[in-house]
Amino acid sequence: MSSHRVLFTKEFKEEAVRLALTSDRQRQDIASDLGIGKSTLCRWVSQHRHSVQPDAVSDDKDKELALLRREVQLLKAERDLLKKATALFARESR
Repeated sequence: MSSHRVLFTKEFKEEAVRLALTSDRQRQDIASDLGIGKSTLCRWVSQHRHSVQPDAVSDDKDKELALLRREVQLLKAERDLLKKATALFARESR
């Protein structure tokens, strides 16, 4: 019995990893559909996670944090405005 090793393109691996990370489907099902083993897919996902640059992750987290802080400021301003409006309407209804 001869064993042969199949070489996959970088694009194929990236698409497989994207599917594994974004799909609601089980990795076993994704791997089966792609004609690869589950362990191969899991290894590619692991390699992908380790290859992500820490600086890029930090930048993404910093951007998300800044966005969330702006959103909190906006929500607090809206809340304060609603409190003032409620107090004004309460005074007028007396």
